[in-house]
Amino acid sequence: MKTAIRNAIALAGALLVVSGAPIRAQSSVEDRSPDATDPSPNQDFYCGARKLGTWFYCDKPKPRPHPNVPPPSSTAASERLAAIAKELDELKARAILEPSEENVTAYIRFQREQLDRASMFSDVWQRSMWQNPELDYTLQRPVSTLAKRAWIDNRKAEQEQALRNLSKRYGIFYFYAQSCGACEIFAPILKSLSINSGFNVVAVSMDGGPNREFPNYVVDVGQHAKMGLTTKATPALVLYDTVTRRPIPIGTGILSADEITERIFTLTSTKVGSDF
Repeated sequence: MKTAIRNAIALAGALLVVSGAPIRAQSSVEDRSPDATDPSPNQDFYCGARKLGTWFYCDKPKPRPHPNVPPPSSTAASERLAAIAKELDELKARAILEPSEENVTAYIRFQREQLDRASMFSDVWQRSMWQNPELDYTLQRPVSTLAKRAWIDNRKAEQEQALRNLSKRYGIFYFYAQSCGACEIFAPILKSLSINSGFNVVAVSMDGGPNREFPNYVVDVGQHAKMGLTTKATPALVLYDTVTRRPIPIGTGILSADEITERIFTLTSTKVGSDF
């Protein structure tokens, strides 16, 4: 009996090979593993009922959340700053007119926020100056005691050298009056400067009177007007360029030797706006 059954099975296998039909095992729907992205009921049964989870590709990947970045403000910075100032004034006025604890606290808190903002700006400003020397004006005009002293000494030496060179080209017209008390004080100062720097000084008397410091004076016969002076105030100084024949008014009134030196140096040796 068993031999007959084995023979029947062998015969059936031989017939299948001869006919060319592949041998396939019949599987039920429950045994197949559907794709994790398959939306059919088979997917729900395969993943949901069996609770297979991530390792069997049943859990769909969650979409990555986008960061909640606020859109850039379209309000101009000047308008925002004006709004802050307006809000600060309003809170201050409210705290003064209605000095409740709530109003005063709101004003102090908002004011503190603005102080912190100002402190931040000041700190960044200072760091920027340190890291960008071309923006630091104190390198041109120092403010510290030691650096300022050194700058003044160098400046004075530079001016003295410049004046000795300028005296070869420029002369000074000194307009005075015998009746002018300020001229009596100023004349010795100008005389000392002319000796030290080598400037040739031409003293011009506006009233015909003599001058003790400049005995070789001349009387005004139109020189005052030609120098471009519009007032009769004395003492008055005019620097005269002998090459271009151009008068350069220096100043009126009593001036110290340092002031005269500074003005001559500035008017002849520096560009406008470069020394400030």
